[in-house]
Amino acid sequence: MNPNLMMMLSNLEAEEAMFIQNLIKDYSEDQQKTFVMMYQNKRRDSTLILVTIVVGFFGFAGIQRFLTDQIGMGILYFFTGGLCFIGTIVDLVNYKSLAFEYNQKAAFETLHLMKTWNQ
Repeated sequence: MNPNLMMMLSNLEAEEAMFIQNLIKDYSEDQQKTFVMMYQNKRRDSTLILVTIVVGFFGFAGIQRFLTDQIGMGILYFFTGGLCFIGTIVDLVNYKSLAFEYNQKAAFETLHLMKTWNQ
């Protein structure tokens, strides 16, 4: 994979970078560039998830769940104060895995979208 393409994706964790490289290694240079351009708009940075979790302690709990397309959990966190702060604390500890799981789904959705466009 072209290293310049990976530079387009800012703030990649090592685990996510390896995942993306393995996912698109068999694609052509143009397909890889298309994937990266589409994926960078969908992915969530783990720092953004961390900041929204901290905001949950002082105001609106559950923003991180809305950002990761877990709408039901976001509503539950909002109305229960982050499940009485316990869920918010758990999310604080696991914020990188929350972001990585969402980004994996976003990567697979991007590949699926690319395949449907090419047919």
